[in-house]
Amino acid sequence: MGCFVYLVFGSSKDVTVGPTAIMALMVQKYVTSLGEDIAVLVCFLSGVVITVMGVLHLGFLVDFISMPVICGFSNAAAIIIATSQLGTLLGIKGRSDSFIDAISNVVNHIKETQLWDTVLGVCSMVVLVLLKKLPGKKLGTPFEKLMWLISLARNAIVVIVGILIASVLFSHDIKPFQITGNITEGLPPFSPPPFTIVNGNRTYTFAEAVGELGSGILSIPLIAILESIAIAKAFAKGKTLDANQEMLALGLCNICGSFVRSMPVTGSFTRTAVNNASGVKTPMGGVITGSLVLLACGLLTSTFKFIPKATLAAVIIIAMFYMFETHIFLVLWRTKKIDLVPLIVTLLCCLAVGLEYGMIAGIAVNLILLLYFAARPGLLIEERIVDGLTVLFVSPKQSLSFPAAEYLRERVMSWCDKRPASLPVVVEGRHVLRIDATVAKNLALLLSDLATRDQKIIFWNWCEDARRTLISYDPSLANYCKSSGSIAQIFAGETVIR
Repeated sequence: MGCFVYLVFGSSKDVTVGPTAIMALMVQKYVTSLGEDIAVLVCFLSGVVITVMGVLHLGFLVDFISMPVICGFSNAAAIIIATSQLGTLLGIKGRSDSFIDAISNVVNHIKETQLWDTVLGVCSMVVLVLLKKLPGKKLGTPFEKLMWLISLARNAIVVIVGILIASVLFSHDIKPFQITGNITEGLPPFSPPPFTIVNGNRTYTFAEAVGELGSGILSIPLIAILESIAIAKAFAKGKTLDANQEMLALGLCNICGSFVRSMPVTGSFTRTAVNNASGVKTPMGGVITGSLVLLACGLLTSTFKFIPKATLAAVIIIAMFYMFETHIFLVLWRTKKIDLVPLIVTLLCCLAVGLEYGMIAGIAVNLILLLYFAARPGLLIEERIVDGLTVLFVSPKQSLSFPAAEYLRERVMSWCDKRPASLPVVVEGRHVLRIDATVAKNLALLLSDLATRDQKIIFWNWCEDARRTLISYDPSLANYCKSSGSIAQIFAGETVIR
């Protein structure tokens, strides 16, 4: 459903909307405790939240989630998804809800490893890696085109081969490994999403179901937005992207999808990459994808039961291996080491306590860093000879807001206390594009503090907006705002003497 809705409302030619591993991971714990219907309800609620955000033009909120946080989240998701498949790859039965559960399940049941599941899984992984490295080109010779096509379709090839092997062996009553098993045939009926959840002997009202979801009502839509917009931006190739339009399209995809019993959907990186590599020109490519899925669900469901679980696990693990961004650590180390802090915090918290809480922790760390740098701006303070006059030269390196107000005043007074009162103070403002009332108040207090020492001060070369705020707070400060003339002559005048 998402592919067809995105054709009408989406703006990216490459993005393919559908279920993703991250969305499945986010919904898994709710399905485990509340049953399959909760996934459909989450799809509907996520669509409503995303659509409302798009209508209200809240796309700018995505800008508050930094690249290190997104990378930490996606890397953690790749690790969690890959480790959740380790047991299946080894033929170990059991379900895990987290990274720690997945590792402990494998460690505690390592003696239950099944030989042929492991052999099939490992061989599938090796084949996937080799096929990815085939030296093919889309626009090369016929042989290179063939290699490119085989490499592009490597996941399908491995799964089809696995189905053939399993169907032959199982038809002769040879069952060396686990298979997916029976899957309900046909397409789901068109019906409203379930607002009452029945799980076993327990019935949850809509309010109770929403209460069980907790923070998931917001975290799942947020992560869906991030995943979809990040993918759309990655394949935009210099074209502008309207985040609000993308949010509206994604929200409607989820709302419409919930009427055909869909789980939450978002942009898929793997399918989008295949779309892009195939050379799609319009969102119509998604319609072809959706049509093929519908045909497969309607005609090939009976064949899917022969898909070996180990083969599926291998496909997922290799996909997550290539999704993990190892280079980002070196890039941030080389660029700005402090950005490693939110990345590592997000990564570790996602692994330890869950994806939604890890995302919140990363955003919180980022906001703390933003507030710290706002409260401790770059500040040049030095004695300097200007126009033949020795002055204490103060130059903030950025705009000033209220967290930095006291800091600026205290730093200047600390320097002045160690120097003679006859040393004039020049506060340069060419880098200060704007200030607020708290900063204006503290600059006025700085002037008063220096006046008690009979020390002169001027505010030199301030930008018009910052100067206007300063004078609006205290009109008398206009006498101390200068932008032309000789500083030595200005200090010799009466206008700067208190």
